[in-house]
Amino acid sequence: MDSVELIPYDHIVFTEFEGGEGVLIDLDTKKYFQLNETAMFVWRRLEKGLGVSEIAGELAAEYDVTPEHAAESVRRLLENLRSFKLVQARA
Repeated sequence: MDSVELIPYDHIVFTEFEGGEGVLIDLDTKKYFQLNETAMFVWRRLEKGLGVSEIAGELAAEYDVTPEHAAESVRRLLENLRSFKLVQARA
């Protein structure tokens, strides 16, 4: 997945709440997905068009984790987002 850059679908809306949580709402299916602080960090960077390695680097710096741990966490989250059809490969 490192070589495939992902972007959010247009029909997915992100809303952030106080307290470090947020939700993604799929306007097509009316389903919502709760995000924790780390997932919101990744989502915001996807919205900016950053790639997996860039997101992992920022995550490692922000949360003081190893680059390997950050990369694995980002990959797992992106696989989940993709399985729920919340993100797509950049055209």
